[in-house]
Amino acid sequence: MERKFNKIPKLHVKSGDTVQVISGNSKGKTGKIVEVLVKKNRVVVEGVNLIKKHIKPSAQNPQGEIREVEGSIHISNVKLLDPSTGKATRTGRKLNEAGKLQRYSKATGKFI
Repeated sequence: MERKFNKIPKLHVKSGDTVQVISGNSKGKTGKIVEVLVKKNRVVVEGVNLIKKHIKPSAQNPQGEIREVEGSIHISNVKLLDPSTGKATRTGRKLNEAGKLQRYSKATGKFI
């Protein structure tokens, strides 16, 4: 018997997708997903939610520095951009011709 409560949920986006931020300080910005943090339900998007990180002085970098890096944002605050239209769309899952579950755009009905 298979346990259902230990399964990792399927998400509407994955690494490499181009998304648009729909809420928060970076609202309206678009970028490519660098990393998906599944257990925390967060994503890191290229060029979005930049935070300053203080780097300690070391032998290679005796001065230390302040770097700008991308912070994570909640996965509910991003929407996938439809490759065919370039607009933000909701996604669903349905069987394709090969009988495999695949994401599709709810706006156009085309597979992504």
